[in-house]
Amino acid sequence: MNSKPNILVSNDDGIEAPGLQKLVKELKQFANVYVCAPYRQQSAVGHSITIFYPIRAYKHYDGDEFVGMAIEGTPADAVKIGVLFFYKDVEFDLVVSGINHGANTAINIIYSGTVSAATEGAILGIPSIALSLTTFDKIDFTSASKVAGRIVKSIIVDKKINIHRGTLLNINIPNAVEKDIKGVIVTKQGKSYWEDAFEVRADPNGRDYYWLTGKMVYRDDSTEFDIAAVRENYVSITPLHFDLTDYDTYEELKNLKFKL
Repeated sequence: MNSKPNILVSNDDGIEAPGLQKLVKELKQFANVYVCAPYRQQSAVGHSITIFYPIRAYKHYDGDEFVGMAIEGTPADAVKIGVLFFYKDVEFDLVVSGINHGANTAINIIYSGTVSAATEGAILGIPSIALSLTTFDKIDFTSASKVAGRIVKSIIVDKKINIHRGTLLNINIPNAVEKDIKGVIVTKQGKSYWEDAFEVRADPNGRDYYWLTGKMVYRDDSTEFDIAAVRENYVSITPLHFDLTDYDTYEELKNLKFKL
């Protein structure tokens, strides 16, 4: 009889986030689950890591039950120290980051701590996925966690998807009950982007401070792109990798001769 697979779970919303809690409960039905996640909210920190300050860590409990390690650091820190130190004797079959509060599609991928936790897993040579629920309103992770559990099981137990080394799967789940989700589509990263602006506000002492605002500019209508797929109630799976080379431009430039 095969032993259960080993999964490291992390996120960027913090170890007490309901998305992580629901996900862990689902994954424990078929896997050994280990948790190493940020102690506090770490959304939109990208792939930053801590190098100039000590990383403190705490054992986190839910009542008397040990949940995992809470890290005073970034999502990438949490995965790195979880794999290399706290659970160094565990051979992980998968790193799962999420379930995030809010979509990680289109340009949001660049800023996402959720995606970056999965990216760190991929850098460490472990198949990795990022999971996000595409809403900030009326959040209920019940359906999303069940969908996520089925997807993870199909990857790690049923072996329906082979995640290549250096690649991660960025998965976005629409905010819908299971019966209303139309299916799963493999997608590309969308071209939609934020039109950023800053509001100037005053604190109680009359000093100015600045608050980032903006609106999403939608440029993707086809469900071949992540943001359009989830708007049409499909689960979007986008393969990503951390090789940032633009190979078309490389081919154009590689034979250029520069005089300095």
